[in-house]
Amino acid sequence: MRRFYAPQENFTERSVELDAEQTPHLRDVLRLKIGDEVNVFDGMGREYACKIRSIEKKRSILSILSEITPAAPESKLILNLAAAVTKGEKFDIVVQKAVELGASSLQPLYTQRCEVKPSGSDRRLVRWRKIALEAAKQCGRAKLMTVSEPIDFDKFARSVSGNVIMFSERDGESFSKIKPAGELTAMVGPAGGWDDNELKTARERGFHITTLGGRILRAETAAIAFLAILQNRFGDIN
Repeated sequence: MRRFYAPQENFTERSVELDAEQTPHLRDVLRLKIGDEVNVFDGMGREYACKIRSIEKKRSILSILSEITPAAPESKLILNLAAAVTKGEKFDIVVQKAVELGASSLQPLYTQRCEVKPSGSDRRLVRWRKIALEAAKQCGRAKLMTVSEPIDFDKFARSVSGNVIMFSERDGESFSKIKPAGELTAMVGPAGGWDDNELKTARERGFHITTLGGRILRAETAAIAFLAILQNRFGDIN
């Protein structure tokens, strides 16, 4: 079934409006017509079976037939990812796979050994949010993963609370030390690893620093593997 996204404010009791971004895909790419049935999700976890009622240049109106169960359920684990920004498509992959693995939010980080400079953050943020939306459409999730504006490591370390697990290729402990929790924040560093001062700050803030048995992973691989392991141990991948 073809899936589209509309924010909650575009829904009424009996209809939903697709905006100028979704309508061209419906009309020009998929070549759907009035009377065709599609699914529309609201980004907050709800999805509906709908029938196309009208197609205009910049919007489409659909009649709501019924609420349906999304193809991909949300994990019982609220899993937040904080990952160092990497170059180009590498971070795009992290965004896409984080959605597929059920992450609730993504916080891009600028770290001491980060490959990417803060300039151009606004443009990158727009792209990452678009990737997150398209990934949700493709994988069947009805809840959008939040992608926040990139911030530097120190600011994040001061503001984050709760159970924070920091993946490091050195100076970390076993996964067996991690206790079950309803919400976790997973941190993954850049290609060059964490700076000594960042590891020191993490310990002072009470973050759990862990390793994957000494394996050396690319930054984007580490983010994907870390999320999958946490969902397996505490979430819905089993």
